[in-house]
Amino acid sequence: MKRWVLLALGVLLALLGAVWVLQGVGVIGGSFMTGSKLWFLIGLVALLGGVLLVAGTVRRASGR
Repeated sequence: MKRWVLLALGVLLALLGAVWVLQGVGVIGGSFMTGSKLWFLIGLVALLGGVLLVAGTVRRASGR
């Protein structure tokens, strides 16, 4: 896969995870996910996965 695709997927996953975390803790309201511990945990996993994907992609690009 091209690096820019992996980078874009990582950023998107991190942003989506951040929204889910904020909904899970009740900062963003108006959804069935608001205040739900499950969505906080799902968001946390997605956020960390996205950050790791971005970091791995950037590291691979700079080590070339």
